[in-house]
Amino acid sequence: MKIRLALLLLAAATAAAAQNSAYTSRTLALPDHGKGNITMDYIAYDPATGYVWVPAINLGVVDVVDTSNDSVREITGFATNEIEAGGRKRAQGPSGVSVGEGVVYIGDRADSSICAVDAKSLARRNCGHIDSTPDGVVYVAPTKEVWVTAPRDNSVRILDSSTLNQKEKLTFQGRPEGYAVDARRGRFYMNYEDKDVTTAIDIKSRKTVATWPSSCGEDGPHGISVDQQAGFLFVACSTRAEVLDAGHNGEKLSSIDTGDGVDDLSYSPATHMLYVGAARDARLTVAKVDSAGRLTQVAQVPTHQGARNGVVTRKGVVYLAHSQLGQLAGLIVVTPAAK
Repeated sequence: MKIRLALLLLAAATAAAAQNSAYTSRTLALPDHGKGNITMDYIAYDPATGYVWVPAINLGVVDVVDTSNDSVREITGFATNEIEAGGRKRAQGPSGVSVGEGVVYIGDRADSSICAVDAKSLARRNCGHIDSTPDGVVYVAPTKEVWVTAPRDNSVRILDSSTLNQKEKLTFQGRPEGYAVDARRGRFYMNYEDKDVTTAIDIKSRKTVATWPSSCGEDGPHGISVDQQAGFLFVACSTRAEVLDAGHNGEKLSSIDTGDGVDDLSYSPATHMLYVGAARDARLTVAKVDSAGRLTQVAQVPTHQGARNGVVTRKGVVYLAHSQLGQLAGLIVVTPAAK
């Protein structure tokens, strides 16, 4: 019996090693301007240019990484300030980012601005302002708007994507956290972090048309991604990822354990692969999604403590933001082995 158990454990370890060897992990350094670290939140990938956009919160810059050669350009001049939270001081600055049509939108917590930047030349364009601190920033293509979550007053601000003037303010019964746009169904998906629910909002009427339990627990749900074709909604909990049937009744279809410290996740509709970075447990979970919405682990790749909020490129390379203060001034890059 002991021999059989040992063989089973050895087989499991061998299988895990084979999975992980299919990926390599490295660090991509970014300019830290003598600070020793860069604080990051969400980052974004633009498939049209192959650029990864990285707001460096404490530096007041946005780094743009060309994924074809990992060269880095900086966009400077964003506002920063310092606040006290949890008994310690921390910097505020550019943190939210969303790719639009030839334009990338940057939200800045320091001056509550949302600014447009040319997606190719990186030239700064116009800016708009809201009267609350912006968190998530997302371009909504069907209505050519930019939706901005503002958790401090439980609202979402809707801006015209050209002028960046505020058109409307939507107020909700919970703290907005995470977002995903489903152009196929005309919906904006958003979590209430303090209510442990996921909602669907009609983009045109602005009405909440569905509310589903996220089952994430006390920490609540965080980021969201969507498969518009299948109608699957991927919800990030602190220690796992869940799949909801957003195309029908919001039923929970499956979940997968990811390790602790999850904030956001990234999904590739082309390959039906889900990528989830766990900052506290320093690993990236790669999972396959089948036609019934079931998740199957493909690999768990060791990364770096603080690595989270990944984006996946067309080649399946994952760039992870790094949130651990004083630890690293750069991104973690996970690359699949060549076939």
